[in-house]
Amino acid sequence: MSQRVTSRSFLTSHLRTRAAVLAAGMGVTAVVGAGIAVAADTTAATSSTAKAVQAQADAQATAAKTKVAEVQKVAEVQKATEVQKVAEVQKAEKPAQPAKKKASWVDPVKNYTISASYAQAGGMWQSAHSGQDYAVPSGSEVMAAHGGTVVKTGGNGAGDGPAYGNAVVINHGNGTYSQYAHLSQVNVQPGQVVKTGQKIALSGNTGNSSGPHLHFEIRTSPNYGSAIDPVKFLRGKGVQF
Repeated sequence: MSQRVTSRSFLTSHLRTRAAVLAAGMGVTAVVGAGIAVAADTTAATSSTAKAVQAQADAQATAAKTKVAEVQKVAEVQKATEVQKVAEVQKAEKPAQPAKKKASWVDPVKNYTISASYAQAGGMWQSAHSGQDYAVPSGSEVMAAHGGTVVKTGGNGAGDGPAYGNAVVINHGNGTYSQYAHLSQVNVQPGQVVKTGQKIALSGNTGNSSGPHLHFEIRTSPNYGSAIDPVKFLRGKGVQF
């Protein structure tokens, strides 16, 4: 009887021990599984957080680049505006250039060659030469050496004698007159006001002339016999020969 009780007790104890071991094993497995799950969740959370941080960093970098571009654009606009203002100020401060003053007196013809001069002796005139000759082709434009009023025109030297051929005399005021002779054509008339450099006639070979040229005089009266050195006079007025 005693032996059966002991056997049962042993069997019962053995079963309880085995159950405890199994339970312990299952507990460890559960714990390990839970640890693995927690680790997986932590890794996922960490990955998600890293992505979020990277996205935020990218957004901030993009925003920074945009801001830099905007600042640079504003700086460029400001610089351009400042440059324009400086240019405007410099332009305003720069003194206006005076208008180029027109010559007071000019040569009566262009593209000429100086020939017989004032006071030159010769058989082509009664005594000394009374003016300056400009050798030019017949038909060359003759201009008023200075502004004034036409006082004499026409053949016979405009009243000064046939040696002059067709002639024009202009009064410049202050006792100064100019005469143009040996003309092929006269384009002005007495009483007409002319300007410096204005066309008044065409050169020619009329009167006592050995070839086409313009005979030019500066006088102290409108008539023959009052001539002065025309080259010296014009040089005194800034005309270059």
